[in-house]
Amino acid sequence: MKKLKLYLDTSIWNFIFADDAPEKKEITLRFFEQIQFFAIFISGIVLEEIAQADTEKRMKLENVLFKYKPAVLEVNSEVMRLSKLYIERGVIPMKKDDDAQHIAFSTYYEMDILLSWNYKHLANVFKKRKIQIINLEEGYDKPLELITPMEVINEDSN
Repeated sequence: MKKLKLYLDTSIWNFIFADDAPEKKEITLRFFEQIQFFAIFISGIVLEEIAQADTEKRMKLENVLFKYKPAVLEVNSEVMRLSKLYIERGVIPMKKDDDAQHIAFSTYYEMDILLSWNYKHLANVFKKRKIQIINLEEGYDKPLELITPMEVINEDSN
């Protein structure tokens, strides 16, 4: 069976070390135990956000990226156009352009799932509907799931 293509936003990587949110940390770690069942992707936005972390956390995150080796998607003019469109259409606030770019990368590269712990701007059914409308209008007809790690963990595999 073909592996699902997952775009992992920065929150997924951060929650590996989220001692202040033990339930989400545990779910995230369980997801990474099953990572071999998925094709995983990130973008330069994830790398930029990780680079902004304090030195200790940045080193931990870089080690995790090295361990799991997600493919890094290339930015292009269409990704940037889509990102801008999500903001212009009011789906994502202007100050959250990184979130708009996560969606744009996921859409352009035809990911099956954008995985995030960001309920406000990404893993949210209302945002998903608005994004799907824009994507369809722009000729992107592949549905994009915006969900949390909890929804991709296979309980039967343990």
